[in-house]
Amino acid sequence: MKVGIVGASGYSGEVLVRLLLSHPHATLAAVTSRQHAGRPLAALIPALRGTAAERMNFIDSDPAKLAARADINLWFLALPHGAAADFARALVSAGRRVIDLSADFRIADLAVYENYYGPHHAPELLPGARFVLPELTDPRWQTEIKLAAAPGCYPTGALMPLVPLLRAGLVARQHLVINSFSGVSGAGRRVDEQYLYVERAESAKAYGLTKHRHLAEIEEQLSLAAGAPIIVQFNPHLAPMRRGIATTITVPAAPGATLEAVDAVWRTTYAGRPFVHLLPTGETPDTAHTAGTNRIDISAVHDPRTGNFVLTSALDNLVKGASGQAVQIMNLWGGFPETAGLG
Repeated sequence: MKVGIVGASGYSGEVLVRLLLSHPHATLAAVTSRQHAGRPLAALIPALRGTAAERMNFIDSDPAKLAARADINLWFLALPHGAAADFARALVSAGRRVIDLSADFRIADLAVYENYYGPHHAPELLPGARFVLPELTDPRWQTEIKLAAAPGCYPTGALMPLVPLLRAGLVARQHLVINSFSGVSGAGRRVDEQYLYVERAESAKAYGLTKHRHLAEIEEQLSLAAGAPIIVQFNPHLAPMRRGIATTITVPAAPGATLEAVDAVWRTTYAGRPFVHLLPTGETPDTAHTAGTNRIDISAVHDPRTGNFVLTSALDNLVKGASGQAVQIMNLWGGFPETAGLG
């Protein structure tokens, strides 16, 4: 399969380039960037020096020209929200498959999207798009759509522990509190004082309280899983690390629900899924253990004093939380082994 990447100059774009260059069933045929068009990939990604990819150059990002590339079967959009929609429109209209890493097609409800992100630039594509969390989304998406939305990093860390338990009725639908800590790469590659090393080292803080943009994605997916509206308290934090997402979820246990039942539901849901690792009771996930992998580690404890389950997860925000998950989607879509190119 020949694939292309639109907008590969950010952190997730760089990880995506490196994953696809070593993929056994895909050939990276084009990488675009308006800012860097004509420059070698290795000029922006020095790790590619001395490899075959050193001869590749960025090409210009023109939606019509990219859509005319009949040799490329699938395109990844590694762009900021709002910028992906125009490319998705042109590529889907030309019959190409698209995996979008931005938020443009993660939220099915147009009014909710516009409340969090502003005007949508291709609302006509929303009915035909699908939010794809590979381990949890109905596999019929593989034959029904041309446009897949890869989940965000915070939502992946929250949804994977919670969704199976909501579906099974093991947790309450109210009083859910999600606390997440992200490495600074989650903010993207930018020149901003608050992301300078001296500002972030030895420092952690909450941000985006009450209306972080990922909240819309989390609540919509939890509501679909529960079959009823779900409202959560989502508290994101910026942590002094380069990459990783650590999430702690506090949720009341349903009457009679036990830790053994939680474990059984998780094991049934994730049986045979290579990128979900259930930790033994008493062990909590560590971002250092998932860094550089497409794996998510999850665990649970029950607090008899409060009646809550406390669920924890850890993942790499640039791999399972972004580019690795996008490659995982491509693998399933293309009929390749789910682990191809991902270790």
